[in-house]
Amino acid sequence: MHDLAPQVLLLLFLAAIVAGFIDSIAGGGGLVTVPCLLLAGIPPLESIATNKVQGPFGAASATIAYARRGHVNLKKQLPMALIAVIAGGGGALIASHVPARVLGAAIPVLLIGIALFFALKPNLSDLDSTRRISPRIFAVTAVPLVALYDGIFGPGAGSFYMLGFVLLAGFGLLKATAHTKLINLGSNLGSLLVFAINGSILWKLGLMMGVGQLIGAQIGSRLAMRGGAKLIKPLLVLSCVAMAAKLLSDPSHPLRLWLGV
Repeated sequence: MHDLAPQVLLLLFLAAIVAGFIDSIAGGGGLVTVPCLLLAGIPPLESIATNKVQGPFGAASATIAYARRGHVNLKKQLPMALIAVIAGGGGALIASHVPARVLGAAIPVLLIGIALFFALKPNLSDLDSTRRISPRIFAVTAVPLVALYDGIFGPGAGSFYMLGFVLLAGFGLLKATAHTKLINLGSNLGSLLVFAINGSILWKLGLMMGVGQLIGAQIGSRLAMRGGAKLIKPLLVLSCVAMAAKLLSDPSHPLRLWLGV
């Protein structure tokens, strides 16, 4: 596994458990695992590609957990997931042609906006609210847009899906969380297929971390179903703020360069 020391492999496995836990509730697990892969000496492209191997394990594990408790109907949501697969693959295909730094400049601002929305909006609960667009329109607009972004760049995609389900589809927080996981799985698989064709994946390392993701996702999804909105809302806010802070911590981030800080 890239000649990594056993203690490094153990730390990556533990990082995957933490990422799976976070992802199953609020999204943002990739900003735990990708930096850890980079710190382990894995080159950037291989880190991103390998992250796409272990990510679907957590998403699939959480999806199954939510489906078993009746929080998501997999058959009804399958067409939406297939759209995410196609759009995620398309995003990965064009990733090399899109300046990631330009795209990344706006992401911290969007994440902070999402955090403020969920932190300040009153009456956010597990109860459904007014639906603003039909499921079909949601499936052909919001889903492919976020999935395309997931394939190109990735950080915060789960939070963007969550925002769409709550704001546009009128879902309660627990229902939105449950439905986000299958769509996120779709866009992950689509981009994974492209990376698999292009190479760059460290399969053994990715699969090992996938087991960690599975464990973390099972723990996180069970806690989310017990705690509902009371647990999901603060973790979602913290996740968005942490992701934004992580992105902005890079001195070469375009937003910091533009602001001169």
